[in-house]
Amino acid sequence: MTTSLADHLRSLPDESLAALLQLRPDLVVPVPADVSALAIRAQSRVSVARALDGLDQFTLQILDAARLTRNPDDATTATDTVLAMATAGPHPPAPTAVRAAVGRLRALFLLYGPEHALQVLPAVDEVSPYPAGLGRPAAELDPRAAALCADPAKLRRTVLAAPPSARAILDRLAAGPPVGSVPPGALQAPPLGAADPVLTDPTNGGAPTGSPVRWLVDNRLLVPATTGSSTASGTVELPREVGLLLRRDSGPLGPLRTSPPPVAAAPREPKAVDSAGAGQTMEVVRHTEGLLEQLADEPAPVLRSGGIGVRDLRRLARTAGLDEPSTALLLEVAYAAGLLGELEMPGATTGRYGADQQVLPTGGYEVWRAASLAQRWEQLARAWLTMTRQVGLVGRRDDRDRPITVLSAEAERASVPATRRAVLGVLADLEPATAPTPEEVQELLDWRSPRRSRGRDAAHREVLAEAAQLGVTGLGALTSYGRLLLGDLTSTDERGDDPLGVHADVESGDPSSTARALDALLPAPVDHFLVQADLTVVVPGPPEPALAVELEAMTELESAGGASVHRVTTASVRRALDSGYTADDLHDVFRRRSRTPVPQGLTYLIDDVARKHGGLRVGLAGAYLRSDDETLISEVLADRRLESLALRRLAPTVLCTQYQVGRLLGALRDAGYAPVQEDGTGSTVLARPRIRRAPPRVSVTTRTIDPLAAPKLPMPRLLGVVEHIRRGDAAARAARRAPAVVRGGAPGLGGGPVPAHTHSEALAVLQQAVRDKALVWVGYVDAHGATASRLLKPVSIGAGYLRAEDERTEMLHTFALHRITAAVVAD
Repeated sequence: MTTSLADHLRSLPDESLAALLQLRPDLVVPVPADVSALAIRAQSRVSVARALDGLDQFTLQILDAARLTRNPDDATTATDTVLAMATAGPHPPAPTAVRAAVGRLRALFLLYGPEHALQVLPAVDEVSPYPAGLGRPAAELDPRAAALCADPAKLRRTVLAAPPSARAILDRLAAGPPVGSVPPGALQAPPLGAADPVLTDPTNGGAPTGSPVRWLVDNRLLVPATTGSSTASGTVELPREVGLLLRRDSGPLGPLRTSPPPVAAAPREPKAVDSAGAGQTMEVVRHTEGLLEQLADEPAPVLRSGGIGVRDLRRLARTAGLDEPSTALLLEVAYAAGLLGELEMPGATTGRYGADQQVLPTGGYEVWRAASLAQRWEQLARAWLTMTRQVGLVGRRDDRDRPITVLSAEAERASVPATRRAVLGVLADLEPATAPTPEEVQELLDWRSPRRSRGRDAAHREVLAEAAQLGVTGLGALTSYGRLLLGDLTSTDERGDDPLGVHADVESGDPSSTARALDALLPAPVDHFLVQADLTVVVPGPPEPALAVELEAMTELESAGGASVHRVTTASVRRALDSGYTADDLHDVFRRRSRTPVPQGLTYLIDDVARKHGGLRVGLAGAYLRSDDETLISEVLADRRLESLALRRLAPTVLCTQYQVGRLLGALRDAGYAPVQEDGTGSTVLARPRIRRAPPRVSVTTRTIDPLAAPKLPMPRLLGVVEHIRRGDAAARAARRAPAVVRGGAPGLGGGPVPAHTHSEALAVLQQAVRDKALVWVGYVDAHGATASRLLKPVSIGAGYLRAEDERTEMLHTFALHRITAAVVAD
């Protein structure tokens, strides 16, 4: 006699039940009301599919063995029977490995019951209809095929008589799945060897034969799939007995592998892997900063359908010196990290896009720039691991044949974080500095989780390419700091006792272990540079934030990298003076920062530009121009390049124009003059660039790494959930023991409910229960007209309502007295 799953769960101790909830966390979302509800949920198709998705190939094969060895009478199997089938092949696994796999399946309750009478959850057959890739028994498919399979000798002779093309079809279906589709008309074509003229068959050497599928069907080795009373067009199935015969050399379950496939590549030098990855992290941070600066100078409009247009992506890629896929990846990562956002532009539209939003850096970008290089990279890498964006879709076409653009909603895929974690997890489980090929990574994923990795080869290759581009891997192997980052995210995802992340390193303000490990590999930030005679400035390493700000204000960048090269020009010195620097400030910066003597040419350049700077003053008229140097004013007035401004002399040292200040300043600077703007009091207006920022955005790193995964709870909380389920189960059993007069569902003389007490009798019972503080069974009618019963402890009665504590939920409820049908004191 078999035991139901609910009864089996009730017999478990609390610790075993909590262990089940820990292995299958989806069972507690929401918390089941009682054990029966838990059993129903554990047997549901969705929950079983989740449990199967996390199993490796060997464990799934052992589950298939349990399904194939079930007794037809009671649908049970035994551990010894499973072991016998698993070890029937030419290369049998160790019995301990088989028993360990059975133990994992029993822990997940995909198998339950004693070892001599194991039962398989029915939903397993619904999720995976073909165990071990074998078809249904011939008796379930066709009586004539069953008669053939009942004679083993005749079945072997028929299989041996199959022509080469037909035998190839049999071998393909025997490897699984056992169902195949055939071209239209294949089942109606003449069989092999028929006299009717047919097309040549290249599989058989070009001789006129016929349809191999028709031959197999006529000889009962394949059965056309049927749907009800009609045959499904173009679909055939291989009977299970034929598949087992064809697998006589490999075993009924096929080749069994108890451990992951080996990796042929030898480990690389760990230092070389870390150095290559660290160099790439510097490039990632530099290119990301460059892209954000471009968007700060010229924001990209948002398309009506969302995202950045193809033209703007090409512009950004061309300016940054990157290809479009790399640019798209960095933009998506920066957006996920909270460094990019949309700024509303009310009342303004762009004719090309028709949008009223622009993409530009957020306020968090300034904070990010002030952090160390390792911390900046870590923020980007965490965002990449956590974001639900599949960047490889950018540039492809969606279902409506429209291009998928950067930051558009069409690139959203909730399963991507789990895919990244699975691919990097494969690299992390190998020996450090091991660099497998993409094919070897796919083989490892196929063994670790075959159901999840099926058909996702392209996505896995994308993850490997993005990890190499972001510096998470180096020379094809996972870096040491990448391993720390993955471990930190995985432990945070699995830790249920810290839902707010209060124990994280970032909360205390200290660099994380990942940032510290990367810092040790990167060159130390420098606070100096080398000024050469040709006015180039060489920075021998990544500049510290203060030095980077000074270089941006005073120089022009010529080449970037581990050591960057800048150049001091007339325009860069004038830009520094416009932003508030004085000539003495510039001399002091170069004297203090330079490890080489400051060239005389640089000193002359700064003094010459500073002497001319501010010689002309621009104010509002439209705009006016004044100077203490009358000769300079006359020179400007006579300059043909400024004729378009229509300058007029108001005084010997004052000119005016009808145009605004901005145009006057631009024209004078284009003509080689160095004017400055002044306000109404004559004070110089500093020309610092106006910085626009998008509203702050929260980084995706604050959420869980896998949005599709159920929350994992610690054991103390799971034990509390088990206690709640036990109480609910006890209350459900007690409710079934409620008196018939309260339930109102026992059949009366005419098949109706038992007559309830009068309302006055029910009120009297409740009033007495309030005085005695006794438990009472109460029957009432809810708002939908359904009759229910509860075990209550009345607290008070008044104003037409009963206030009572529910014995099951231990919560206080209010019941309308006119809805109460009966009340009986509990025994």
